[in-house]
Parts: sequence; structure tokens; C-alpha cells
Amino acid sequence: MKVYLIRHGETVWNAERRYQGSRDVPLSAEGLARLQPQAWSPRRVYVTRLRRTRQTAERLFPGAELMEVEGLEEMCFGDFEGRNYKEMANDRDYRAWVDGNCEGRCPNGESRAEFTLRTCRAFDRLLREAEARGEPELVIVAHGGTQMSLLDGHGVPAREYYAWLTDNGCGYLLDADHWTVDGSLKVLEELNCTEASC
Repeated sequence: MKVYLIRHGETVWNAERRYQGSRDVPLSAEGLARLQPQAWSPRRVYVTRLRRTRQTAERLFPGAELMEVEGLEEMCFGDFEGRNYKEMANDRDYRAWVDGNCEGRCPNGESRAEFTLRTCRAFDRLLREAEARGEPELVIVAHGGTQMSLLDGHGVPAREYYAWLTDNGCGYLLDADHWTVDGSLKVLEELNCTEASC
């Protein structure tokens, strides 16, 4: 099965480099304007409960049925949400988290391992259900962290965790035929949905 894994468009907090995580931040006017309606239209697009993914899907695929999927939301950054790295330069908890390669649990949030487990379980469930229904493809509009968590350790060819992050409105076309066999997601193409055909 082919999987389109697309990051939502830009928000004001993206532009300000603020941690959004579980906060329901909408797309900015600029972010919405950069997204281009696509020349192809899937019947169904899967989004998260956060409106930035729904707004992106509505702009890219105006005729598609939008289905909300639990578990593919961005990592919960807890106390860091709404703040950027400059504002937290002297925050002891933030410095400890960064010094630990951002793998530990954010105060009142998730760890990278917890986040990855959550997203991979949600993706596995979604993929198996789509295959059982005979869907020809899976189109997911989610988050940058979702991309990184799913493709770290599963993307082929392999990359380092942060190297999987794309710009807003960009993503990957993946071959998921071997997911249930060996957990691999082969990258077929990088996508740019600020153009008319991603």
C-alpha cells in the first residue's frame, strides 16, 4: 500500500519556533496561502484532532472525506508548549531535556519513546484497517513529529531522527507493503504540497 504522510501547513507558532505539541494552534494566513489544492483527490484523508491538520487537508484535498485518527497527534511537550528555545534558554528543565538529546520526558508531557510507541501503534492500526477495507492508498495529514517518530527506525533508506522532519506542507510518499512483515516504510518520493501536484 502507498502511504502519503504530509506535515500540516505553517502556523504562527511554527514561524516563531514555539513548541506546539498538543496545543490546538490553527494555520496562519500565510501558511494556508502557501498550500496548493492538489491536482489529484483521494476519497478519504486521515487527520489528527488538532485543527492545523484538518485545515491543511481541507485546503489540499477539498473534496475528500476527512477522518480523525487518535494517536497520530504531535508529541506532547508539556510545560514547554507555547514557548520557544530562546525563552527557555535558562530553564533548568528545558536545558536538561535538550542535553539529553530531547529523549527524556518533558515535564507534564511525553518522552520520545512514549511518543514513538503511541504513533507507531496508531499507524499500525490505521494501516491494517485500511488494508482490510481494500483502500488503494492511505493519505495522512499529521505533524512533523509524527513523520520523525514513524520513520525513525522504520524509514528506508535509514536516516537520523531529526533528518526525517520536512518543511510545513511537505512530506513523503511511502511504500508500506512490508510494514506488517518487517516494519519498514520505503521512501518513494519526497512531497511538496506548496505546489499543485505533491
